[in-house]
Amino acid sequence: MFDRDSRTEKPTPRRRHQAREKGSVARSQDLNAAIVLTGSSVLLTMMGGGIIAGLSTLLARLISSCGSMEITMESMQMQAADQLWEVAKIIGPFMLAIMAVGLIVNVSQVGFHVSWKAAEPQWSRINPLSGFKRFFSVRALVELGKSLAKLIVVGAVLTYALLAAAQEIPWLFFMSPAQIAPEIGRIVGDVFLSAALALIVIGGLDYLYQRYDFEQSLKMTKDEVKEEAKQQDGDQRVKGKIREIMIRTARRRMMKSIPEADVVITNPVHLAVAIKYDRSKSSAPIVVAKGARKIAEKIKEIAAENGVPIIENKPLARALFKTVEIGMEIPVELYKAVAEVLAYVYRIKKKFFSVA
Repeated sequence: MFDRDSRTEKPTPRRRHQAREKGSVARSQDLNAAIVLTGSSVLLTMMGGGIIAGLSTLLARLISSCGSMEITMESMQMQAADQLWEVAKIIGPFMLAIMAVGLIVNVSQVGFHVSWKAAEPQWSRINPLSGFKRFFSVRALVELGKSLAKLIVVGAVLTYALLAAAQEIPWLFFMSPAQIAPEIGRIVGDVFLSAALALIVIGGLDYLYQRYDFEQSLKMTKDEVKEEAKQQDGDQRVKGKIREIMIRTARRRMMKSIPEADVVITNPVHLAVAIKYDRSKSSAPIVVAKGARKIAEKIKEIAAENGVPIIENKPLARALFKTVEIGMEIPVELYKAVAEVLAYVYRIKKKFFSVA
């Protein structure tokens, strides 16, 4: 294993992709917790009074109905299910909103990506020796320092917020029951919000540190960069070889179809296009072979050896070579020009056979 001092090269895109596939990303759990807590505090400030009032009303209704309630096992089960459903309706929107905040903050940090490799069991983590090394590592010391800093900062902020809240509690005795519930919700929300804001500052700093630490962990040695380049070059060579074999095979197949062509239209030097027209198989002539330069010379050579007429028509040869792929029918706009060439070839063949 290389030491970090020897990792001087920036990570390659492949290295980043592999790390992401393994679930290794720059993410701050502290920032997640801070934003979720902040969102909870804001939601609690907005909805806390309503939640407490709803729960109070539900409790009052339950107490008032106790005298007329029939006490049986079945009735108790029904009452428990009903009350749980009522509680869920009161606090459910609050819980769903917190879950949405948690999902949004996670996706905003690392994007949406599911890594099954990260969920696989890592047996090295239950190795006592490995755990002992991690316990006394530099990372463990950094995490300990962060935890102590969080404890001190959040503890100080909470102490200040609780002292401020304590000064408002005596005023609750002068309020009506309807006013107390919303006021308690506001006080609790203020305390949570103070702690959340402190955690956001810590979480932001932790996120910057996590990004820095993640980038450092992805850095590569010069040997690793060279090895990766060799692997990619090897892959390109294999792909190139496969592509070359496919081209060679297709070219051999193309050359075998030239003797069956009706005519070869040339440029006359640089291009050659072989055409075949079989009314029983297609509604229009088909390009069975085409090529430029050396391939064009080979097409004309095979055509000459097999008695296939070679006709010079520069505009038509260029148009066919540019617009029609091998095995495709000629386009409608070239019907007339090709028909004239084929008619000329058929007349020549008819004269030849009549003389013979």
